[in-house]
Amino acid sequence: MKSKTKGFHLPIRGFTLIELIVVIVIVSVLAAIAIPMVETSVRRYQEIELRRALRTIRTAIDEYKKFVEENNVEMDEETYNYPPKLEDLVEGIEYKDKKGEEKIQKFLRRIPLDPMTNSYEWGLRSYQDDRDSESWGGENVYDVYTKSQRKALDGVTYYKEW
Repeated sequence: MKSKTKGFHLPIRGFTLIELIVVIVIVSVLAAIAIPMVETSVRRYQEIELRRALRTIRTAIDEYKKFVEENNVEMDEETYNYPPKLEDLVEGIEYKDKKGEEKIQKFLRRIPLDPMTNSYEWGLRSYQDDRDSESWGGENVYDVYTKSQRKALDGVTYYKEW
């Protein structure tokens, strides 16, 4: 006994053109909403990293100055006991301890990456420079700033002013 099923057809599987267009529109709308949110969260993360890097470098500069003053390390008068260049925080400073042995005191393992410019080049200010100067006098490193020209997420301040 053979059974034959004449006239019975399996339904055709797939999407209609209208269903496909609706799906594309929905995905496009979701992407249009998500992209700005992702960009904002990336910028916020960069701002956090910028604050952290600036704090790290500025703390190292302050520790350098304090160390020079406490250990009577001889420095050039023009430096005001600040590091002559940013790399000195990594290379360290030679001094003699209480036993007269020569040692090296380091203040940073490495110079932090500037998250806004994605480079290790920071804007530098000397103690002798104006507070908002963008050209480094070269006498010492009193302060650092990012070289980014972009405005912060608050829409008012520039990153280089932080």
